[in-house]
Amino acid sequence: MIAFQIDYSDNVATALEELTPGTVTLRGDASEQTIEAVTEVPAGHKIALCDIASGEDIVKYGVVIGRATENIGKGNWVHLHNIRSVYDERSSHLDAVTGAPKDTRYE
Repeated sequence: MIAFQIDYSDNVATALEELTPGTVTLRGDASEQTIEAVTEVPAGHKIALCDIASGEDIVKYGVVIGRATENIGKGNWVHLHNIRSVYDERSSHLDAVTGAPKDTRYE
């Protein structure tokens, strides 16, 4: 299993394939060679490279892309269910799996 850390200062890496609990090889500007995934992480989604406290910045591309809405342990899936974007408030209202809006009622 492989994930890509874009910048050395990032606290998340992107899963290049679906990750399951176990050892993940880190590529790119990685601060470590491997990390232990403790949850499943869909391909293209983020894995925490360290413990991230609620309210702490999520850093990807060497820039802040969001903030943790709860404590996120190292090796856990990082996505809409536990972060909020600092660029797009709307994304906080999307289902983490399907991406469907949760704040819009369809009849």
